[in-house]
Amino acid sequence: MLSIDEGYEALRTGSPVAVAVPRDILEVVGPEAASFLQGQLSQDVAALPAGASVPAFLLDPTGKLGFWLRVTRVGDERFLLDLDAGFGPEAQARLDRFKLRTKARVAMLDWRCTAHSRSAGAVTTADAPTGPDAGDVGDPLDAGVRATAAWPAAFGLDRLEPADASRDPDLPVAPLAALDAVRIEAGIPALGAELLPGVTIPAEAGPHVIESSVSFTKGCYTGQELVARIDARGGNVPRRLEGVVIDATCDDLPAVGDEVLVGGEAVSVVTSVAWSPRFGAAVALTMLPRAVGVPVADAVVRTSTGDRPARLAPLPLEG
Repeated sequence: MLSIDEGYEALRTGSPVAVAVPRDILEVVGPEAASFLQGQLSQDVAALPAGASVPAFLLDPTGKLGFWLRVTRVGDERFLLDLDAGFGPEAQARLDRFKLRTKARVAMLDWRCTAHSRSAGAVTTADAPTGPDAGDVGDPLDAGVRATAAWPAAFGLDRLEPADASRDPDLPVAPLAALDAVRIEAGIPALGAELLPGVTIPAEAGPHVIESSVSFTKGCYTGQELVARIDARGGNVPRRLEGVVIDATCDDLPAVGDEVLVGGEAVSVVTSVAWSPRFGAAVALTMLPRAVGVPVADAVVRTSTGDRPARLAPLPLEG
């Protein structure tokens, strides 16, 4: 196992490295799988070619966040949906509730996700299976699927594969904390942290997330009205995702839930935090009220061991 600093450097520069990422993976398969997902997800699933991946929102009928996930089209009638670990069963139940008399099946797979740097991914991940039989319900997927990660960061590919698949023994493994630092610097939110089902408005995740996750030219889908209305009004929302750089050491990081103060007033809390070798400090995400503009050079994060100087900055974080 590489150190956090070594793993972070490899991910940022594209050196061969892999990271085990906790993800739940759903399979949606059947002759009406594409049309069903087209009416449920915020992306244009019908236009997605085999082997391609895009992030998408699965919303509740009011337009608030249900789940943020990645959809990978494996064949004409088969899709993989992967999302942050622990949310798969709820996402499956949400899809099943809207799947009335639809010729498609939704199932959890006993699969794993491994993130690779760009150069490692190029040589270790396989193309998604395609062909006339790729959508047959009776044929289980037994090969790994390459899924792209739409992050403004150095690593480039994820491998979705059966949990018992053999790993490349020669590929260095980086700790998840290194990937968390890259994720936070890129401004990528996580379910249960920045994205709260039933609470978060999708546009609060930031324009970079909306641009990559929403099609404004496709047909109707569940929850579309709120997303379209906010976009038409310039994307104004009560809160927005922003970055925080905090004066801290690798061994004494602030905690999730620590308050962020501006002018002595608590304005938000830390939702994700990691050590960043590039900044030589802690990096964090927070949902900041619209009234607080960024950048803010003299913010404070209140921790259990005292107040830490911090600065608020737009995403992605620049060194």
